[in-house]
This record gives sequence, C-alpha cells and structure tokens, in this order.
Amino acid sequence: QVQLVESGGGLVQAGASLRLSCAASGITFSSYAMGWFRQTPGKEREFVAAISWVGGFANYADSVKGRFTISRDNAKNTLALRMNSLKPEDTAVYYCAARAGGTSRNMGEYDYWGQGTQVTVSS
Repeated sequence: QVQLVESGGGLVQAGASLRLSCAASGITFSSYAMGWFRQTPGKEREFVAAISWVGGFANYADSVKGRFTISRDNAKNTLALRMNSLKPEDTAVYYCAARAGGTSRNMGEYDYWGQGTQVTVSS
C-alpha cells in the first residue's frame, strides 16, 4: 500500500519560513520523481516544484522560484519543501506526489498523492 504523508504545515505571518515534509512508504522511493502541488478552494491544483529521482534536477513554478527549495533524502524516503519569505498568496493545501519517470509540472502525470497539509500565511 502506497502512502505519502505530508507534515509541517501551519499558520505563519508573511515573511516567515516553513518546512514541509513528505514521508513515503510502499514505493521504491528512489525510482520516483517527486513533486509538490498546492490548491486553494475553487481553484485547480497547481504545480509548485518537482525533483528528479536522484535529486539532481529540480524545477519550480515562477511564483516560488528563489523562495522555495525542494529536496529529497532517498535513504529516509522523505521529500521536503523549504519555503522562505512566505506571502499570503502562498496560502493553500500543499500536496506531495510521486511519479514513475521524470519530473513533470502536470498533475495528471503523477501516480500517487498525499492527503495534503494546510499552509496559511497571514498578512
């Protein structure tokens, strides 16, 4: 049974930092590209960042580039998203996802999803 479990969300003020984590089980983690997506009520889920299965390649949405950093630890089967200089518009439920293959910005190309963790940034 595949499980992706996000943690680390919370309520912070604008300008603060948060670190999200995603613990994976039931998959050969090192064989999957991993991604972070986010969603707000009434909007489609949007791409945030993705990292290749060996961690050598990462790409970011323009809205978070320079502020967020995606990383992974294949020995611990964990994915992380370091979020700095948070803005109110970063408020969303953040999801991690796994994709057999290379990175993708398309949520439809991901095979497994977590349940999400809420991030709320107050102004």
